[in-house]
Amino acid sequence: MHVPDHFLDPVVSTTTAAVALTGVAVAAWQVRQHASAHRLGFAAAVTGFVFAAQMVNYSVLPGTSGHFLGAALAAALLGPWLGMLSVAVVLAVQAVVFADGGLTALGTNVTLMAVVGVAVAWAAGTALARVLGRSAPRTAAGLGAVLSVPAAALVFSGLYAVGGTVPVEAGGLAASMVGVHALIGVGEAVITVAVLSLVLAVAPGLAAVDPRPLAPVRARRGVLGVAGAGLLCAAVLSAVAASAPDGLESVALAYSFAEAAAPHALAGAVLAGYGEAAGLSVALAGVVGLVLTGLLAAGAVGALTAGRPAAARR
Repeated sequence: MHVPDHFLDPVVSTTTAAVALTGVAVAAWQVRQHASAHRLGFAAAVTGFVFAAQMVNYSVLPGTSGHFLGAALAAALLGPWLGMLSVAVVLAVQAVVFADGGLTALGTNVTLMAVVGVAVAWAAGTALARVLGRSAPRTAAGLGAVLSVPAAALVFSGLYAVGGTVPVEAGGLAASMVGVHALIGVGEAVITVAVLSLVLAVAPGLAAVDPRPLAPVRARRGVLGVAGAGLLCAAVLSAVAASAPDGLESVALAYSFAEAAAPHALAGAVLAGYGEAAGLSVALAGVVGLVLTGLLAAGAVGALTAGRPAAARR
């Protein structure tokens, strides 16, 4: 659901940029207040995995694919604030390094996937956890994942109704966006629950939704497990990903506003199109992106938690 430049007018794009900056600033302040340095390696692994998993498109309808957003997983593993920063790092790297998602639309993409996606996933998961108890983190995270994707799609539809650059019928657009992204949300839930289950099994107490006490050796296992899963996605699965247009692209084609997208300003960069611009293999580009996003996430957490006691749990 990476919105390109010029789908939305400058007023809406500026507004979503302000929302994104506010959300990221609040998240950074919360991480500064409450997170601890022991989350650094795990945040790096989770961020790298989200980047890599987003490269693996999967078919949801004939001629339409979907891809992982990662908001629900990042929230479940890192908590809502660090999860929001994690997804924002991925989106920024995708836009600037890989020409995926517009530069002027970066605020829109951060708003949709990092702010709305994480907020909906965490709120839904927390509400369900109150009913089922914290002993059912997989179910809660799965529900958050299912709801977060169509919620982001619905918000995009609202933004497009206000500031879309090509007139379309708002009700039909919303129905189409929510419908196809509800199917994508099922895939989102499967991936989220699978990775969360891995962490719960190998590193009890590491995930934000896991109330069990954490042992340092278990934390290392969790970091390695998530990093290994990310490497599998980046180096292997990305090469066999579905090539069909994703949900947003498919709907844009159906409603005849796909051609409104402006060419990306960095389309000629070495890693643009995940290596396509320079003829590099997608696997190599994926590994570079995984490492880069992980390092940036680690650097952000390290800077924000500098001076905080390492014993703090969350």
